Amino acid sequence: MSLALVLPYLLAAAAAFGAGLVNAVAGGGTLISFPTLVALGVPAVSANITNTVALCPGYVGGSFAQRRELREHGRKLPALFASAAAGGLAGALLLVLTSEALFRALVPFLILLACALLALQERIKRRLGASLEAAGPATEPERRPAPGLLAAVFLAASYGGYFGAGLGIMLLAVLGIALSDTLNRLNAIKQALSAVVNIVAALFFLFSAKVVWGMAAAMAVGSLLGGNLGGRIASRLDPRVLRAIVLVLGVAVAARFWL
Repeated sequence: MSLALVLPYLLAAAAAFGAGLVNAVAGGGTLISFPTLVALGVPAVSANITNTVALCPGYVGGSFAQRRELREHGRKLPALFASAAAGGLAGALLLVLTSEALFRALVPFLILLACALLALQERIKRRLGASLEAAGPATEPERRPAPGLLAAVFLAASYGGYFGAGLGIMLLAVLGIALSDTLNRLNAIKQALSAVVNIVAALFFLFSAKVVWGMAAAMAVGSLLGGNLGGRIASRLDPRVLRAIVLVLGVAVAARFWL
């Protein structure tokens, strides 16, 4: 097999490795892997779908690692998961129905939105942390989440099923406003909801005939390795530096799509 045939898959796997590492440390990995697929000649809609399927194992692993933090809100989770699943399915369906031309026109705005969320990530976390500390210890969780929270989760999940970059930051902000608990527990719920959104969207995409399976397989391996490494060395890396790199890359990619 010639290098020319193997090289695109190696590049896709390398991009997924970087995405998995960045997601584990700072977030925003989709801004690396999605543009790489487009640069390799994959149509934008298929690239987005393939990226969702390929990075799905990383979300599952992250959620599993934080499963102990979910116990305090166990009674809320079924309704939250159902809302996230419905939103993820709605976003995935909308993506499949979107034409290639329209999606390419939307991509710069979606990437810039993801960049804005990534840039505000630390500010959101600080404000949530201060608000939660001022509110005092978490009270006994209610049996059912408020309808407003379910609606907000559905809307954020719909965005996640459609594009995905910045979904975790959206969910964390929504949960921090609606629930009173520690930031660690809210982050665990966010991770679990992100996993639900991506699993549902990926399962739907399996039947869309728009997954580039060779790329998805190579990227799945890369994202698992990158996420594992990122989790191991997260304490040694400065997330601000990685975030800045991803932001510069994201703005450049948005400009490239725009032009």
